[in-house]
Amino acid sequence: MYELNSRVRYSETDIDAKLSLTGIMNYMQDCSTMQSEDAGVGIGYLGREKKAWLLSSWQIVIERRPVLGERIKVVTWPYAVKGLYALRNFAILDENGGYLVKANSYWFLMNTETGRPMRILESDTAPYGEFSPKIEMEDAGRKIAVPKEMEETGRLVVMKHLLDTNLHVNNAQYVDIARELVPSGTEIGEIRAEYRKAAVLGDEIVVKRAREGMSHLVSLCNANGDVFANVELKEKEI
Repeated sequence: MYELNSRVRYSETDIDAKLSLTGIMNYMQDCSTMQSEDAGVGIGYLGREKKAWLLSSWQIVIERRPVLGERIKVVTWPYAVKGLYALRNFAILDENGGYLVKANSYWFLMNTETGRPMRILESDTAPYGEFSPKIEMEDAGRKIAVPKEMEETGRLVVMKHLLDTNLHVNNAQYVDIARELVPSGTEIGEIRAEYRKAAVLGDEIVVKRAREGMSHLVSLCNANGDVFANVELKEKEI
């Protein structure tokens, strides 16, 4: 298990002075990135090897969003490899070790020269140590079912500030776009995101939405209907 200790900063909070959804995702992404860097298999190493770890899906269950100034611990660990996917858990803990956030994620290894997925070898996972047990949470799987008919709410062109080191729209940015379609003041208890096709600089993203019960469903596509990502934001039960 790898851990990252921090304190919720003002720049990471939403309008309610609590850690934003994007802030939650960034903390977890930073935690796994720092584990790779400390293990000697970070961005520089992967670049030389012509490899990149890409996210296939997120499932994030939020018990409570930490508040401005609160001290937190972010932890992550790999727990399995299934076919082309490496499975990794995350958690954000309070000062007493209680769960604030639990998350499950699916990753795949891409050959950056061919743009195709690669078989995950033991040498790819060994630097992260032995697998730890899976966190106790329901596994919703990778895929998100969205209605065939959805309302188009707008379009945007990918700009440089949305990109990460892979020159793709960063995974958290899709959720940030989807969050804009949720009524202000709505507390989200679960985030799911399924990534299908990487959007790059200059791509046009068509934003579509639907509502099913407690879930706000958002599909981010190109003009031909090819899906970049599907996002589900489920309201917290009170």
